[in-house]
Amino acid sequence: MFPSPILDYLESVRARYQALSDGNVADYIPELARVEPDRFGICIATRDGHVYEVGDSRHPFTIQSVSKPLTYGLALEDKGEAAVLAKIGVEPSGDAFNAISLKAQTGAPRNPLINAGAIAACGLVAGATVEQKSTHILDAFSRYAGRALDVDARVYASESATGHRNRAIAWMLRNFSILEEDPTPTLEAYFRQCSIRVTCRDLALIGATLANGGVNPVTGTRAIGEEYVDNVLAVMATCGMYDFSGEWMYHTGLPAKSGVGGGILAVEPGRLGIGVFSPRLDAQGNSVRGIAVCRELAADLGLHLFDPSQRAVPAIRLSTTRRSVASKRRRSHAAAEHLRHVGNRLRLYHLQGVLEFASIEPVVRELMAHAADSDCFIVNLRMVQHIDRAAIRMLAAIRTQFLGRGKMLVFTEASSWWQRLIDSGFDRDAFFADDDFALEYGEDMLLAQRFPDRGWEAKVPLANCALFTGLTGEQMAFLERLLERRSYHGGQAIITAGDKSDELFIIAEGGAMVSIPTLDGITRLDAFTSGMTFGELAFVDHSPRSANVTAIGDVECRVLTREAFASLDRDAPAIKIRLLENLALGLTGMLRQANRELAVLK
Repeated sequence: MFPSPILDYLESVRARYQALSDGNVADYIPELARVEPDRFGICIATRDGHVYEVGDSRHPFTIQSVSKPLTYGLALEDKGEAAVLAKIGVEPSGDAFNAISLKAQTGAPRNPLINAGAIAACGLVAGATVEQKSTHILDAFSRYAGRALDVDARVYASESATGHRNRAIAWMLRNFSILEEDPTPTLEAYFRQCSIRVTCRDLALIGATLANGGVNPVTGTRAIGEEYVDNVLAVMATCGMYDFSGEWMYHTGLPAKSGVGGGILAVEPGRLGIGVFSPRLDAQGNSVRGIAVCRELAADLGLHLFDPSQRAVPAIRLSTTRRSVASKRRRSHAAAEHLRHVGNRLRLYHLQGVLEFASIEPVVRELMAHAADSDCFIVNLRMVQHIDRAAIRMLAAIRTQFLGRGKMLVFTEASSWWQRLIDSGFDRDAFFADDDFALEYGEDMLLAQRFPDRGWEAKVPLANCALFTGLTGEQMAFLERLLERRSYHGGQAIITAGDKSDELFIIAEGGAMVSIPTLDGITRLDAFTSGMTFGELAFVDHSPRSANVTAIGDVECRVLTREAFASLDRDAPAIKIRLLENLALGLTGMLRQANRELAVLK
């Protein structure tokens, strides 16, 4: 296999900073002083689950303060935002991680990422005992990482034995009723939380989970409610690197959290997570190599949140009308002519990327610009990666407004977002499996304005069928004597793929669908109604049938067998020539329409 250039790049970054030996391992916790100082790993995990890792990316270490934003998110889920904000602020303190930074009036910690705030957040996590809180936290962290994590018992014992400053902070929190019970169970759960073993790869996947709206991109398991992800990322952005947070954000533009175990977790929201592990720390308790690596990644890969060169991909990938793209349903001449004249009243859009306010706004503008001169809007969502609440709200408002004015907004290929849209109030008739069926629906809507009672589907006299154009009454009478009559019930197979092609079918009444089996079920290739011919391609070139044809409701057909067709050479050559000319015209018309649609879709 060829090595990924991304891995090559990460190896080059690691090699560049391998010799950087500034800083020292944490020694205020005796067990942390024993770690190997030159371990060094880098990992990037994308929001769709691709992982790139180099160096000591699988070497375990304790998570320490990188745990704090995750526990804060768990407290938000367990107690709700209002209850948490009543106990813990969200203002940067500018102080060291272990500073006793409490609001003078209330005793509330300044933010959840200093030790005081992290202990308070641990106190808000569900569970009355050390074991209950610890199990709850460990389960949540395991969902983030996508694997079962555990606690380093030796580090936990060392932290618990030497955590006197944290005990003082906890009792101060109890004094101000930020902790409402004996703080001992909360403190022991906090020490265990900090002693959870992770790897650099785990940190990157935790970051990717936050980047992915709270869902682990490898396992598909939700680790945190989507409504709280922005809260967690916000405190990481403003407070995650303690008294280095401002300089960090200035240079990297990434929400992040460091830990004295040597780990740094960084997130590019909506895109990826980064994990770096190197135990040598600076004076603020941040990994020296970790900071250098993240700054380089942010600069080289364009990750800074405020980089003005990062422009969103336009949400509208395709914009066209029915004049260029039609459904597979073939129409009578009168219906086809009407649709040709009013086809611009049916519009098709393919959207892509992330749909949030900034990207959905041009879509809203486009739909409203055509609201007066169009009746049906079809929006394909297959290439959409995410839809946020603002985008859903905008689309729902447009659909409601359109319905009130007799217009329609429908969606196709929305399987990834169908349930979310349904839960937001969209009714099920707003969704179609693909563009083809939605286009047919829109065409029927336009035809209903011109032909009442579905008159465009009326039975066509045999003499008016396109195949028989130009034949005299006498020639038609002669030909009708050669045609067999056959009837089919709805769902009955008329043609099966692989059959011999010894017959040409003309629909006298009813409709038929051409389809092929696919991984998703069946795909419709064509649909016919009264007066139309099918099976002509294989009939002309003698090839086996390439698709299935099924009756749509009750169908009556006239069938021209190959034997009867051959007899025209002798008995009525002029009729055969006319039939061949009409077949050729029909096939060239189909080819021209296919070319038009391909040109639009390029």
